[in-house]
Amino acid sequence: MARIDDFLKQMIETEGSDLHLCVGMPPKIRVHGELQELDEPAIDQDSMAEIMEEICPDHKWQDYLETGDADFAYEMQDVARFRCNYFYNHFGKGAVLRVIPSDIKTIDDLALPEVLKTVCEYQKGLVLVTGPTGSGKSTTLAAMIDYINAHYSKHVITIEDPIEFVHTNKNSVIVQREVGSDTNSFQSALKGSMRADPDTILVGELRDLETMSLALTCATMGMLVFGTLHTNNAPKTIDRIIDTFPADRQGQARAMLAQSLASVVSQLLCRKASGKGRIATHEILLSHEALPATIREGRISNIRSIIEGAGNMGMKTMDSDLMTLMNEEKITAVEAYMKASNKEDFEQYIDKSQLEQMIAA
Repeated sequence: MARIDDFLKQMIETEGSDLHLCVGMPPKIRVHGELQELDEPAIDQDSMAEIMEEICPDHKWQDYLETGDADFAYEMQDVARFRCNYFYNHFGKGAVLRVIPSDIKTIDDLALPEVLKTVCEYQKGLVLVTGPTGSGKSTTLAAMIDYINAHYSKHVITIEDPIEFVHTNKNSVIVQREVGSDTNSFQSALKGSMRADPDTILVGELRDLETMSLALTCATMGMLVFGTLHTNNAPKTIDRIIDTFPADRQGQARAMLAQSLASVVSQLLCRKASGKGRIATHEILLSHEALPATIREGRISNIRSIIEGAGNMGMKTMDSDLMTLMNEEKITAVEAYMKASNKEDFEQYIDKSQLEQMIAA
């Protein structure tokens, strides 16, 4: 058994989500959003190298030594899979391993908005799931792909780095490709996918201009394309896509995005009021008759009005969802305030002294 397996088992037993390893410190795990030390000695330089190399594929270890970064998946049989990120910092080698549950949870299991099932039924367009690192984007996307897999006969291609959730074919045929192992890059995999008769393509992350451009091209060609971005809401997501393109191509990018954008699902995780576990809050933008012109003409500030005026379609802003969760006592007023964009709407509900203590902590 690899030495790191003991740390990972302790994390699973305490319902943790991430294992953090840093030279000169004991291993730490994130439980319900908070970091906690394991009852283990501090890890020195030599031990860290041994712990990390023991589970790392040889070619990834060489990449890590040469570039200072590596991403791969590690599986403990009958326990869980883990997404591993290796890096260097001021103290030396370091790593973060995030648990990937063996069972893919459904949209219902995760209590995700019901309208996401409708999004999964789209035949074409670009669907973006956005949010900061650790907000559950991969889990939400896995649930959406699972919904397609269970209810429709589709050809689904996923392009990931690394593969996280492993899908078993149900009604659909799912081909999962890992960058570095099955293909050289997101770009080459996307180009190949265009010729592979896909109905649905999942791009793990829209990292650069070429990947973004190819994803837009696939969406305008009549495929349903899922992707992720590290943005917090729909307006910022649209701005990020447009700003990725050089100035002389932004007009074309606006036109393609106006034609293809089907949905933006922005997600944050909040601490539950009970203090045990976290719950997702969402902002949802769907296709709307006013959206293409808004994007083409660069009137991004109007997107908030589109969302607020189409609640009957399943759209909602993040702040309105936070208000609902607070009123249902699923999260505290302070948590809602901390996550809200317009904090003034929540000030009347919070205890100022409690807020000050939370900020100080």
